[in-house]
Amino acid sequence: MTAPNPARDAFPPPPRGAHLEGHLGSTAQLMDRIAGQLGSRLALVAPDGTRRPAPPALVLVAHGSRDPRALATVRTLIERVRELRPHLSVHLGHIELNEPLLGDTLASLAGRQDAVLVPLLLGRGYHVRRDIPETAAVPGLHARVAAPLGPHALLVETLHARLVEAGWRTRMSDTARRASAVVLASAGSRAPDSAADTRRTAQLLAERLGVPVVPAYASAAAPTVPAAVRSLAARGRHRIAVASYFTAPGRFATQVAEEAPWICSDPLGDHPAMARLVLHRYDQAAAAPETAPERTLIPA
Repeated sequence: MTAPNPARDAFPPPPRGAHLEGHLGSTAQLMDRIAGQLGSRLALVAPDGTRRPAPPALVLVAHGSRDPRALATVRTLIERVRELRPHLSVHLGHIELNEPLLGDTLASLAGRQDAVLVPLLLGRGYHVRRDIPETAAVPGLHARVAAPLGPHALLVETLHARLVEAGWRTRMSDTARRASAVVLASAGSRAPDSAADTRRTAQLLAERLGVPVVPAYASAAAPTVPAAVRSLAARGRHRIAVASYFTAPGRFATQVAEEAPWICSDPLGDHPAMARLVLHRYDQAAAAPETAPERTLIPA
């Protein structure tokens, strides 16, 4: 009989194969990073061996928040973007509440470098349609405004990962599935296009999860999270998770978490898929043909 070992018994070894799975996962992440950095270097070299002009600067446009966690989250996301594209000039600008403000960031680039603005916003609301393009009209700056982040499959990947982190089970019985549903909680907007984008994301997430997903809003639109929960419960769905559809922590994300009847996922934040999506929107906008002399809003 093996002698008792308090240290071993308190911290049992991981299941067989766990070390290998962790090693393979970290190796895959390392290979992705190396591939991204190599691609970034090669992009600066033309076929004849000469150096191409520097690409436009990437300006991430955050809304801004009084919650200090929001700024910390955006900064971490920027570092993930820089890891994937180390030779890309990456900057941050806020619409309000935090520094640097977008206008100041763009003024610092005027006369020095073109820019592609990528809104860290999830739909075609007022900020994307009006505020950001108007702020981008800086004398001496050639700027393009990329599409908002949503809807997109990479957002669904992030939402799914955050739900699993919160306790959502990827495998469940038919009985549990018939009792389950998700409320996709977002900030809300009076813009019809923004609501359509949120509904599309809800549809994509429902297809991924295999359960109903109902959009709900913290402000400016209906239904609210409690109203959506009541509606689902009336349909026999009593195992209801809330998917936090916010780019970073803040007042609305805290509000909907408090209204969740069961689990609530964390905001999208600095998930690796978010960094890939930011670069995808940047590449789309940078490669799109010119349609205006100074500013262009690139459709999703």
